[in-house]
Amino acid sequence: MADPKMLAPDLTEYHWALYACGHLLDLTAEPHPPVGLYRDEQSATLHGLRMWPATFTVIDLNKDERS
Repeated sequence: MADPKMLAPDLTEYHWALYACGHLLDLTAEPHPPVGLYRDEQSATLHGLRMWPATFTVIDLNKDERS
């Protein structure tokens, strides 16, 4: 990383993925990557609720189950 004050993230710490599910509104038919990765489920869910109240999914990357 260019800035020595910013640590590179340890991706093993991020267990939750947030997906904006545009396919639920027929906006897309193609798969998309997660919008963000989170350390805890609550943060992922709160972000999803604020951005896409009815069309988001949070997945535990360790279990690969949808919540």
